[in-house]
Amino acid sequence: MPAPQSESISAEFLARLPVSPDIYAQKLDVARGLALLVQLDVDAYQAASFLDDRILTTATKGTWVPFARVVEAARLASDLRPLHFIFHTGHVGSTLVSRLLDATGHVLSLREPLTLRTLADSADVLGQPESLLSATQFDVLLETLLRLWSRGYDATRSVVLKATSSAGRLAAPLLAKHETARAIYLNLQSEPYLATLLAGQNSPIDLRGHGPGRMRRLQARIGTALTPLHTLSLGELAAMSWLAETWSQRDAMREFPERTLALDFDRFLGDVRRSMERVLRHFGLPGDPKYLQEVARNPVLTRYSKAPEHAYTPDIRAQVLNDSRQDNREEIRKGLDWLERLGKADAGVAAVIETVGG
Repeated sequence: MPAPQSESISAEFLARLPVSPDIYAQKLDVARGLALLVQLDVDAYQAASFLDDRILTTATKGTWVPFARVVEAARLASDLRPLHFIFHTGHVGSTLVSRLLDATGHVLSLREPLTLRTLADSADVLGQPESLLSATQFDVLLETLLRLWSRGYDATRSVVLKATSSAGRLAAPLLAKHETARAIYLNLQSEPYLATLLAGQNSPIDLRGHGPGRMRRLQARIGTALTPLHTLSLGELAAMSWLAETWSQRDAMREFPERTLALDFDRFLGDVRRSMERVLRHFGLPGDPKYLQEVARNPVLTRYSKAPEHAYTPDIRAQVLNDSRQDNREEIRKGLDWLERLGKADAGVAAVIETVGG
């Protein structure tokens, strides 16, 4: 965590906030009305797989300031860049695509800002008695973050924010609020998605950790009572996760069909050059012929994007999936059966499966 800083540091950071991404609003404390500002640079942004607490060290220079002062500073920001989004259903190549965009030299990538998760959590309870924010306060928070996310460096043609998977529930509201923004939405069909999630060593923790929120979101959409979370097998949890996040994709695609580009990750890997050409065109970025000629050989494709120190090629991924299909055959079957039963019982679920591919 950053060490406490003096009032002079706070004043310096607030003065630099409107003009440079080097001062970054890393965290919000809604209860106390404070924001944590930290100092970064372009190399730190490119290195970071997650802009959450994992970027904080004892050497981080940072300071907590009243959020009202951040609002004032953000209103002074000018020369803002186009802001676009990468949404995804989880473990479907979003970090890879973000790093390939880094390689264009035109994009400032913001990968999984912690403030977006705070925004999503606040939106979940907006209008409820337990909400710490009024609708007006939430709008101010949203507008402030959109402005801060839109700052860039001299070479920045666009800022592309990669959300966490669960923050996809904000895709449609964000696009509605920021009318010039575009988004890509990465996904997989249900069977490869289940095989991918069940191959992960930490998948049980991840699936159970996000399970309650995803179950609440699903239950709010479905008239019949869902099977209690604690009774679901791991494969059924993975299927429930796919359905909850894929429904958010369907919402965004239906509401903003011209501004949202759906990408199947398997198809993306099948033709990286053509896929990245589509992404660049969608985001209004130049399709440099040299970049496109070389993108399928980019070293990013040989590393695990969230932890580049580990090798991970498309061939390794294919082998991992094949192994998972063998090792987790029964759980994959349980998950697909769960989706099939729910699709027969609920027309909304059936529409999601049909639209995206179950």
